[in-house]
This record gives sequence, structure tokens and C-alpha cells, in this order.
Amino acid sequence: MLLSRFPKRCFCTAAALYNPRPWLFVGLGNPGDKFMGTRHNVGFELIDAFAKSEGISMDSVHCKAIFGKGFVSGAPVFLAKPQTYMNLSGESSGPLAAYYKLPLNRVLVFHDDMDLPCGVLRLHPMGNHGRHNGLKSVIYHFRGNREFPRLRIGIGRPPGQMDPKAFVLQKFNARARERIDAALEEGVDALKEVLSKGFTETARCFNTVQKYKHIRLQTMPV
Repeated sequence: MLLSRFPKRCFCTAAALYNPRPWLFVGLGNPGDKFMGTRHNVGFELIDAFAKSEGISMDSVHCKAIFGKGFVSGAPVFLAKPQTYMNLSGESSGPLAAYYKLPLNRVLVFHDDMDLPCGVLRLHPMGNHGRHNGLKSVIYHFRGNREFPRLRIGIGRPPGQMDPKAFVLQKFNARARERIDAALEEGVDALKEVLSKGFTETARCFNTVQKYKHIRLQTMPV
């Protein structure tokens, strides 16, 4: 038979190519009109931007999250915006990962980050919560496991002696809004690369570009 010419491992490779493992993208934020457009909600905004670019409807509720699903570059992808409020984000993301039996290296979490200049992004394969309460909750509900990838979205530092809690709940000014809108477009492109090329290769190239953007923007006020 013709099939006997090919080693079994070839069929395993082909099966992997035609049956890619799914991804779960989780954007962190706070539900409700009151919080729309605030710094703490850029994770939600990136989910919405990605869903719009790929024609994925966010029209259902699953595991306490606004939820959508589709295929991008042949890979199944689940999109979630937890509706538990930021500090309890893990109550949604933990059950979602468990429901779909996903290894945590296939769960990519988007969140705001004050340690990056406004509009600068970073992809990381794992890490601590960095005093981010949403991430802290996610880690807790992943049973303390920190080995899940993140997309950090820079929002800059609060000015002067401003309380960080108040800062993240404010809306962006016009110049910062322009930076964030541009960053969301870059984030969407990066996510498409993750789905087509994998996380490691995408992060290596993407973070190099963002490093130079960081250098350029860190001394520019917003």
C-alpha cells in the first residue's frame, strides 16, 4: 500500500498540523459602562479589537465571562472578558481553562501594566502578578501556577503622588488614547502571529520591536 511508504511519525505530525490545539485569550477589566475606556480596562479593549478584526461574536456568557469563539489561521480560539470585576478575575478564567481542559501555556491573559510606558506592549511566557490584583486572582485560581503567558499593555505611571487605584480607574487623555489605540492594533497583529507561528517565535520578534518603542516613548509625556 502507498501509505506503508511513510513512517508513522509523519501521520502524527500531519494530524498535529490539521488539528491545532486551541487557545484561550482572557482580557482583564471591570464590567459596566462606568469603567469603559478606563486604564484598567485595556484588556477588555484588546479582546474586543481582536474579536472585531476576526468577525468573532462576543454574544454569549460562559463561566462568568462574556464569551466568543472562532477559528483564526486554522486554530480554534476562545475569547473571554470576565464579568467578576478585576480583583476576582480568576473566578472566571480558572473554570474556563478547566472546562476546556487547556494546559496553562495555551491561556494568554491581557492586562494593563503601570511599569510600561503608555502604549508599549510585551509578551511574556510566565511571571509573577507584579502587584496586579487581577493577575493575583488568576494565579490563585490556577492553583498557584504562574506558568501562563501574558500580554502586558503599558498604561504609564500615575503623575505625582496620585493614588494608583484612582489612576487605573480614570479614562485616558487624548494623547494617551492615541497611543493606546495604536497599541491595540499592534496587539491584534501580535495575537494573529501567536496563532499562526506560535508564542515563542512571536514574542521574540514582537518584544524586540516594542523595546525600541519603549526607549522612544519613555521620556515623552502623555
